[in-house]
Formats: sequence, C-alpha cells, structure tokens
Amino acid sequence: MSQTRAPLHRRLWSTYRSVPLIYRIAVAFVLGTALGAVAGERAGVLSPLGDLFLRLLEMLIIPIIVFTLLGGIRKLTPSRLGKVGGLTVGLYIATTTVAAVIGLAVANLFNPGTGVELTGGEAREAEPPTVTEVLLGIVPENPLGAMVEGDILATIFFVIVFGLALTSVREATSDESVEGAIGGFFAFIEAGTQALFKIIWGVLEYGVVGVFALMAASIGTEGLGAIVQLGALVGVIAVGIVIHMTVTYLGVMTIGILGQSPLDFLNGAKDAMLMAFTTRSSTATLPVSITDAEENLRIDESVYGFGLPLGATINMDGAAIRQAVTAVFAANMVGISLGLGEQVLVLFTVILISIGTAGVPGAGLIMLTVILNALGLPLEIVGFVAGVDPILGRIATTNNVTGDLAVSSVVAKWTGAIDLADGAWADAPADGGPEETVTTD
Repeated sequence: MSQTRAPLHRRLWSTYRSVPLIYRIAVAFVLGTALGAVAGERAGVLSPLGDLFLRLLEMLIIPIIVFTLLGGIRKLTPSRLGKVGGLTVGLYIATTTVAAVIGLAVANLFNPGTGVELTGGEAREAEPPTVTEVLLGIVPENPLGAMVEGDILATIFFVIVFGLALTSVREATSDESVEGAIGGFFAFIEAGTQALFKIIWGVLEYGVVGVFALMAASIGTEGLGAIVQLGALVGVIAVGIVIHMTVTYLGVMTIGILGQSPLDFLNGAKDAMLMAFTTRSSTATLPVSITDAEENLRIDESVYGFGLPLGATINMDGAAIRQAVTAVFAANMVGISLGLGEQVLVLFTVILISIGTAGVPGAGLIMLTVILNALGLPLEIVGFVAGVDPILGRIATTNNVTGDLAVSSVVAKWTGAIDLADGAWADAPADGGPEETVTTD
C-alpha cells in the first residue's frame, strides 16, 4: 500500500508552525491595526479575544516570579546573590537616571507644547510617595496576600528572603533528611519552571490571535486622530527613547561592555520587544522576556531569574523619558518655563516614583499626576495627554523591557553567567525555543 499524504489541515498547520512565531505575531499586529483603522468601533467586538490573551499572560506573572527567582537563588550563594543584586539594582538606577536626563534634554531642545491649547479633561490625582512609603511597601504584611494581589515588589522580597533562608539551611545543616528535603524542593522548582515554559509556549501560540484582537480593538476604539493632534509630544518622546536605546543599550552596553553586535542583541530581544509594544505592560511581557533571556540571549537563570522580575517593576527608563518630556510639554502649555531647580525636581521625582509604579497599562498617567502635583501644574493636562496614552505607553514599555534584557546581559557578563558563543550571539536560532519545544504529527 502506498504511503498516503498527511491530511490537508495537518499540512496547513505544519506550514503555519514553520513560520517563526515572531513573524506570525508581527503579521497579526499589522492586520489588526489595519482592521481597527477600517472597521472603527465595530472592531471592539474582538476585545474579549485580546483580553483573554492579557489574562493568560497575567496568570503567569506570579508563578514565573516565584519559580524563576527560587531557581536562580538555588544556584547562588548569599554572597554571589548580593553581587548580582547590587549590580542589577545599581544599573537599573543608573539607566533610569540617564533616561530622565535624555528626556529633559530633548524636551528643552524641541520644546513640545508651545502653541498647544489646553482643553478640559478628567484627571486622576495622586500624591507622591515618600521614601519611607516606598521602602515599607517592599515588605509584605502577608506574603500570600501580596501574591494574590499581584504586588510584585513585595512578592520578590519575600521569595528572595525565603530562598536565601533555604540555601543557608542547606549549607549549614548536618541533618541528611533536611538537606534532602531542600534538594527535593528545589528539584520541584526546576520541574515547575519547565512546566511553566510549556504553558508559555501555548500562550504565545494563542498570542497570534490575541495580538490581532488587541490591536484591532485598540485602534478601532481609540482611533489615530489623537496621535496626529499631539504628534509633537509623541515625536519628541520617541526621539528620546530612540536615543536612549541606541546610545545606552546598543552602544555603551552591547558594544562597549558586551563586545557584541547590536543586531545580535536586538535579534535576541525582539520577541519581548514586540510583546511589550502590543501589551503596554512590562509585567505581562515578563514570560516572554524570560524566554528570550534563556533561549536567545543565553543568560543563566541565576541572573535573569532575579533581574527580569525586578526590572519589570522598578526599571522604567521609557517612563522616565516620557514623564520628563511631558512635564516640559505641560509647562509650555500653560506658559511656564521650568528652571533648573524644577527640572532637577522632575529628575528625582521620576527616579523615585518609578520604583513604586506598577508595570501595567495606564500607570504612566498616574506617574504624570505625581509630577504635575510636584510642579504645581494643572492636572487637567492628564486628561489632555490621555488621548495618546496608548501609543506613549507602547513605546515606553518597549524601552523598559529592552532595558531589562540589556541590564541582565551586562550583569551576566560581569558575573560569568552568559554564553556569548551561542543563541542570538552566534547569529543562529537558539535551540529549544518556543518554536521547537513541542512538535506536531
């Protein structure tokens, strides 16, 4: 009997799967945008499909943080974790400071907002957090409650403390049963991490549908008119972000420190960058960032397991540029020129509130109210800027996620926890990525 060909649906599925996931998502992004522009508000019927994708990503955030952090700590001694943690936090603060300075520089150069008329709009008030509030907010009153509520910083703090306690007990104990139990617990964490990567693969496969629906509903509801109206603000922020990504991430960090090609880094980080642009959420992008770090950039779990969950919460370089430019834009709208003192205030306020602001869609507007309060500017500007919040959030989040991966790569280089001869660095597809983890018959 002659061998029969595979059924048509299987051949079509195999052909579809042979296209790298990043390209399928990119096509879905373009088609969804086009549909939203053509269909208008009618495209909103697709919103549930996009919301489902976001929910699936959000479902993974806390498990990913817990498992990857514990998996990373398993490979670290307390002293080595202190080195990795110190380098990571230091670089995040440094890049955020540089980003805010770049934002103020391009804002002063182009002066967006001059000649723009302020119109009414609904604003949400927020008080700037004190240093004490920020520090106390890191320590959870109830660790399980922090996980249930999605409090990322508090969850990270508890998991790190718990993981360090486990490693300390493992090193100090002479009881074989205790040592075996801790080893078994970490083996469970490793198995759970692998299971989560399987789930991530499935979620990303659905992401083709999710991204199409998100873009169609978003463009159909928001429209493109607001972007044209406030094009100067969007343009200046985009210029600042391009400068920061090109000079800081690709120039200083990738070429200067890693000694690698910027194109290789972008190739390794492109999945997370596209997902960040689509979802406008650093935390929702976290599962994809972790996959890129392990499969493409070849960063060891001991570094990315700590740096990426932390970066999704406190590393807000894109937001720093966005808020610095918007502060100057707001002052220009009401005819006020910000002096050196006010601009230094903007700089420090941006750095402070970036630590306590969640990496979720809409957080940028809350940050803006804090800065406007600090400068004594009218909060109605928040309502005015809200029209372009979707596009500003997308480009800022893309910057944030790129920065997370750049910082993790540099820390991994400094601590000997990255393979620069494999993955994206070798100009070849990484083995074991989402495309190859599951095969179909």
